Amino acid sequence: MTPRRFLADKGYDSDRIRENLLFRGILPVIPPRSNRTEDIPCDFRRYRDRNRIERMFNKLKQFRRIATRYDKTRKSFLAFLNLAAVKL
Repeated sequence: MTPRRFLADKGYDSDRIRENLLFRGILPVIPPRSNRTEDIPCDFRRYRDRNRIERMFNKLKQFRRIATRYDKTRKSFLAFLNLAAVKL
């Protein structure tokens, strides 16, 4: 399954990456760098979603760190991550 959009930060702002994504049918949502001469449109509403997704994964990482301290079994670890994901 091909993603519809590619959410990335300014570090991925290059013409080659944008062309490659568009060639594959993926819409790049990358804000332009401040030194870019041509104005490239960016859906900043979608770009804000990238931050929300990153924060969610960072919280899951914190929960994982807590889960590994209490029990080392795979079943317990996955159950703890599922509970954390439902909470978020």
